[in-house]
Amino acid sequence: MSLFEYVADRWARLSLQAWLHVSEVVQSTLLAAVLGVLIGVAVYRSPVGSAVATALASTILTIPSFALLGLLIPVFGLGATPTVIALVLYALLPITRNTIVGLAGVDPAVTDAARGLGMSRAGVLTKVELRLAWPAILAGMRVATQMLMGIAVIAAYAKGPGLGGEVFSGLTRAGSANATNQALAGTLGVVLLALLLEAVYFVIARLTVSRGIRG
Repeated sequence: MSLFEYVADRWARLSLQAWLHVSEVVQSTLLAAVLGVLIGVAVYRSPVGSAVATALASTILTIPSFALLGLLIPVFGLGATPTVIALVLYALLPITRNTIVGLAGVDPAVTDAARGLGMSRAGVLTKVELRLAWPAILAGMRVATQMLMGIAVIAAYAKGPGLGGEVFSGLTRAGSANATNQALAGTLGVVLLALLLEAVYFVIARLTVSRGIRG
């Protein structure tokens, strides 16, 4: 059976796994974005706080995914919960770091002008600083999403949803009928989904980043 025939014959199952894969990655990225932006807002004015937050997020990223999942499974069991927690933790670094860089890079003259117009500190943050930092934050989310697409495959170790199950099952059945097709279908599916999400980010950037900021 060719790869095309394999995919066509199992399209319902593969499309469901693809949807679950994208869903867990997108949801994890959004959760990480909320946490990362909050952390960035809290520390960007402090060089020490920024360094500590970035260092802690970097430390998490150095933990092998198998090891992190192995630590989470005894506490949260198998399935989506440990998978999402691991993905959120891995996504924190690029989002937090880019939030800090984006906010710290806002021209002080712009914020001073906003305060001169009577804006409160919260108003300056939400209406000026975060808007100007948005391209950097979005870039961090894009990097995090692409990174999580691959890590989510390994999350099949924790019985997480997605195409990782197809890849692992194909590899463990190496040499048997359609094992290679199964592993390839899962792998190519992840690649195609990553390209699709990259296109989505491009559209979001075109719609939400003003032409002046894009340069």
